[in-house]
Amino acid sequence: MEFTQKNGCLIGRHEHETLCIEAWGKNALRVRSTANRAFSGRCNALDPEKRSADAQIRLSPDGAEIRSGSLRAVLNSTGVISFFKEDTLLLREYYRNYGGTICKEGRALKLEGRELKPLAGNDYTIKARFESRDGEKLFGMGQYQQPYLDLKGCTLELAQRNSQSSIPFVLSNLGYGLLWNNPAVGTVSFGKNLTEWTATEAEELDYWITTDEAPAKIIENYTDVVGRSPMFPEKILGLWQCKLRYRSQEEVLAVARKYRELGIPLDVIVIDFFHWPYQGSWCFDKKYWPDVRAMTDELHAMGIKVMVSVWPSVDKRGKNFGELQERGLLLRTERGTVETYDFQGECATIDLFNPEARQFLYETCKKNYSDLGIDFFWLDNAEPDLAVYDFDNIRCYDGPMQKYGAAYPKDYAKTFHDGMTADGRTPFMNLIRCGWVGSQKYSTLLWSGDIPSTYEALRDQISAGLNIGIAGIPWWTTDIGGFMTDDVNDPDFRELLVRWYEFAVFCPILRMHGDRGPYNIPELDHRDYGGGYLHTGQPNELWSYGEDVFRILKANLDTRLTLKPYLMDLMQQAHETGAPLMRTMFFEFPQDAACWNLDDQYMFGSRYLVAPILTPKTFERKVYLPAGNWQEIHSGEQFAGGESVTVKAPLEYIPVFERLTK
Repeated sequence: MEFTQKNGCLIGRHEHETLCIEAWGKNALRVRSTANRAFSGRCNALDPEKRSADAQIRLSPDGAEIRSGSLRAVLNSTGVISFFKEDTLLLREYYRNYGGTICKEGRALKLEGRELKPLAGNDYTIKARFESRDGEKLFGMGQYQQPYLDLKGCTLELAQRNSQSSIPFVLSNLGYGLLWNNPAVGTVSFGKNLTEWTATEAEELDYWITTDEAPAKIIENYTDVVGRSPMFPEKILGLWQCKLRYRSQEEVLAVARKYRELGIPLDVIVIDFFHWPYQGSWCFDKKYWPDVRAMTDELHAMGIKVMVSVWPSVDKRGKNFGELQERGLLLRTERGTVETYDFQGECATIDLFNPEARQFLYETCKKNYSDLGIDFFWLDNAEPDLAVYDFDNIRCYDGPMQKYGAAYPKDYAKTFHDGMTADGRTPFMNLIRCGWVGSQKYSTLLWSGDIPSTYEALRDQISAGLNIGIAGIPWWTTDIGGFMTDDVNDPDFRELLVRWYEFAVFCPILRMHGDRGPYNIPELDHRDYGGGYLHTGQPNELWSYGEDVFRILKANLDTRLTLKPYLMDLMQQAHETGAPLMRTMFFEFPQDAACWNLDDQYMFGSRYLVAPILTPKTFERKVYLPAGNWQEIHSGEQFAGGESVTVKAPLEYIPVFERLTK
C-alpha cells in the first residue's frame, strides 16, 4: 500500500481501495475505506465539528503511523492496521492473506481486515474483521433482550426491532471503545476466533476508535463526538402513570383525581394508543375526548404533565394517507403492496428521513396535541415496527432501507426535538421505543419495548439498561412488571410487579405501564376504528393490586421522591460528560477485577449500589461490595467492603447500599 498525507489525514492506496484515517475527538481516530472514486462525505453519527487536523503522521518505507493523543494507528506495508495506547496493543485487524509481516499463520485463507464486496452501483457489502483477544470483555451496543452484560461470544443483529435498539458502540476492558459508524442493517459477531462487523449495503467502511485511562473517560470521549443529552426537566423525576389504555378524558381525569385524593404526587400521566380515529390521523377522537384543553388545564392545575402516544404508521382509511402518498412522504416498497404495517389496519409508514415528512408530522401534532395543552410525546413504534422485517424491500428518502434503516428512530426523535425547540418549549422530554447513535441529544427517553411479564425478562433489563448506558443513552426506563400480563390477580405476578417496581425506583424514570389481562372489559363501541375501538387492559395504578401491594409501592415511591435532588445531579453529569445514571460496577470501580464480572448488580450514580431481586420467592441475596464503607439504606446495617455479603431482601424492598466513603 502506498501512503501519503493530506489535510491532516493519512491516506493509503492499493489497487481500487482508498483508506483514510484522521483524528476525530480526544485520543480518537476515524477510519474509512472505499473502492469508489471518492468518499461519500457523510459523517453519519459523528459531529463534523469534532474533526481535528492535529494528528501526527509519520511515513516510512515499511508503512505509516498516525497519532491522536495517546492513540496510535500503525500500518504495515500491506495496510494492516494495529491500534496502540502508547505502546500497548489495543486492537489489530484480522489478516490471513499472502504477503505482509503480520499474522502469517493461515495466510492462504485470503481473508483481510477490510472487505468491500460489490453490489449494484456504488454500494458494497462491507466487512471489518479484527483479531480476537483471550480474556477480552465487551460491553455496550445498545439494548438486546438477553441476560448477557459481557457481549464476548455474542452475535448481534445491527437492526432495530420492538424491544431491540442497535447502537453499535462497544467498550473493551482492554482500554478502547469502537463505534461502527454506519446506519446500515447488518450483524456483528464478537467471536472467540475473530470479531467481524458486517454492513449489508453501504458505500464505504467507516468506524471510529478511542482510548483513555478508564471506562468513564472512554464514554466521555465517545459522547463528545456523537452528542449528549440536554438537561432533563426537573419536575418529572417522580411517578409516571400509564396503562393500556385510557380510552377517554374522563378515565384520565378519574385516575388523576384519585391520586390527588390519596395525597400521592403524580408527575406525568400518559395517554396511550388508539385515542385517534385512525392511525396516522395524529389527533384525538372527539367522541371520547371532547374537550382536551379542559382536561389538560385541570391536570396542569394538579401539577401533572400530559404525554400522548404518536405512531409513524398511516392507515389507508385515514385523512392524511392520500396527501402523504401523493407527496411521496411514505416509505415505499420495492415490490408488492405499499403496506408496511398491518396492526389493526392496512398501513404505510411515514418516511421521516424526508425533511418534508418531518415537518408535516410535527406541524400536525402541534396543531392537534401541543396547542391543546399536551406537554410531551410518546414516539411509539419507532423502529419503525414492520409487518415483516424485509429491509431489502423498503426504500426511504435517502435510499435503500437496509443501507440507512438503523437511523430511522433518530430522525423520528429529531422531528419532535427540532419542532419543540423552535417553539421554545425547552426543557422537554419525549418517550421513544428505539434509538440509534446520538439519539440522546434529541431529548428522548428510551424504554425497553414490549417485553413479557417474567423474571427472565426482568433479568434481561439489568443488562439492557447497563449496556445502553455505555452506548450513550442515559435516559432509559422499562414497563414496570413487563408489558404482557395474562392475569393481574395472580399472586406470582403481583410479587413480580413489586420486585420490578423496587428496581425501577433506582432507574432514571419510574413509570407504571403494561397491557394487563384478563381482557374482559367491554369495548366502548364496536366500530373497527376510533377511540372507543380495541380492548383496554386492567387497571394499573398503584392501588390496583390490593392494599398490601399498595403499601409497598407507596413506601418505595417515598424513597424515590427523596432522591430527586440526587437525580438532578446525575442528570447534570449525563449532560456534561455522558455518564449514564445506571452504571456497571466497573464504571465506578475499574481497578477492581471482580467488578468486571458482575452482571446482576449495578451502581446508581456513584453513591448507591443496587442489587435487584431477579427470581421468585427470594428474600435474601449475595452482593459484592467493593472496597470502602457501605450502609444498607433500609436496615441501616453497615458493612466494610472488599468482599461479598449475604443480606436480607424482604418483599418490602431490594438491597440498596449507600457508599459512605470513596
